[in-house]
Amino acid sequence: MQIAILIFDGLTALDAIGPYEVLSRLPGAELRLVAKQAGLKRADTGALGVQADLAIGDLPDPEVVLVPGGEGNRPLMRDPEVLEWLRGAHESSTWTTSVCTGALVLGAAGILDGKRATTHWAFLDRLSELGAEPVTERVVEDGKVMTAAGVSAGIDMALTLAARIAGEEVAQAIQLGIEYDPAPPFDAGSPFKASPEVIGMVRAAERGSS
Repeated sequence: MQIAILIFDGLTALDAIGPYEVLSRLPGAELRLVAKQAGLKRADTGALGVQADLAIGDLPDPEVVLVPGGEGNRPLMRDPEVLEWLRGAHESSTWTTSVCTGALVLGAAGILDGKRATTHWAFLDRLSELGAEPVTERVVEDGKVMTAAGVSAGIDMALTLAARIAGEEVAQAIQLGIEYDPAPPFDAGSPFKASPEVIGMVRAAERGSS
């Protein structure tokens, strides 16, 4: 099973690497990091580089497509080559997925028209502008489209996807293998739980990347 993760300069690393760690453990999975042009792409922190071995034109029909988030994906929303590749890949894919603001790119490609979808909470309102029905859930499945909320939700999405592909027992074994058993030190991982001051700090940071 070919799984294509689209990467780009300015991606949020965990959006891609979290699902990569999960999906790479699927039996028979062949994960490929693809980009508009092959080569090294820098994460939005600038320090971490991720290598795309293939250009998107080299892999037109993966069985699973995943688009991560990060401020670097905003230009992709206006890139005809990338959007056309996504549309073509979606036509033949088994699953088309996104993490965080990767959903905005799927929306720009017309893939979310009329579908329930989620993204990072600070960008949920953008989904309706792109034809989707915004949903405040961590993982949203609508047909063969699966979207995840912000950043760390990509791991939950990938485990959900693993269960759909290989069964719940395999997904549970993967979860145990990566020891994904969250016990965060703070209960501030959602805008419904965080203080107004903390929400304001995040909104200010996200405003600069929108």
